[in-house]
Amino acid sequence: MLKVQLLSHTAQPERIVACAAKMCYSSAGADDILDGLTDEKTAGFLDMLNNLGHESPFEHASFTFAVEGVSRTLLAQLTRHRIASYSVKSQRYVNETEFSHVTPPEIEDLPEAREVFMNAMRQDRENYEKLFKLLFDKHFDRLIKDGEPEKQARVKAEKSANEDARYVLPNACETKLIVTMNVRSLWNFFELRCCNRAQWEIRALAEEMLKLCRAAAPGLFKSAGPGCVSGPCPEGRMSCGKITEVRKKYAEQKGY
Repeated sequence: MLKVQLLSHTAQPERIVACAAKMCYSSAGADDILDGLTDEKTAGFLDMLNNLGHESPFEHASFTFAVEGVSRTLLAQLTRHRIASYSVKSQRYVNETEFSHVTPPEIEDLPEAREVFMNAMRQDRENYEKLFKLLFDKHFDRLIKDGEPEKQARVKAEKSANEDARYVLPNACETKLIVTMNVRSLWNFFELRCCNRAQWEIRALAEEMLKLCRAAAPGLFKSAGPGCVSGPCPEGRMSCGKITEVRKKYAEQKGY
């Protein structure tokens, strides 16, 4: 099951962004600029930056999330957002003999499809376990013959076995990660991944992340969401055709 936590973010992110932007147009130092930034002035300055399209100051604030219960399919999509930092559970160092998996809702809702899917997961586990054992025994025997102490030989053999046995693991295999993005990158992420046309799993992740961001810094994320929230649908002929519903949904969420 998807679990998203906001672990940390830049202290006073809205004031930091406003300070960075004001410094571009002021001879004053950071301390003097911050002293003059009331909540009202900060909010007004952020609105002005948004209206001007001056987005680079928003890169000075970042947010760090812990994400669990997602698939390797989602991971492949998420890491396409390159202006971010990722730390992901390694299938090379972590044994996956009893791996958990993510089941797509469309498969879960269709009994015949679910049966095929669950059989595939069981077979993948069996194949992984068989491969791991074969490879572990091979590496362990070699290391022992080379004079490696038993404890060290087991550790090294397990790592080597994990490394190659993982090739049979499915995209559904569950993983966990920590990701950090700056505000500008998050806007882009939400614009693309909150869209109705985004794949269901990464859309669910994006929506949860946006809720957490709005709770922590509403001034920075009040206009965030899919592209059609603040402009025409960027999908053109591929539009979902539900722009009114989408705008209503995200307008209601601004209470977070």
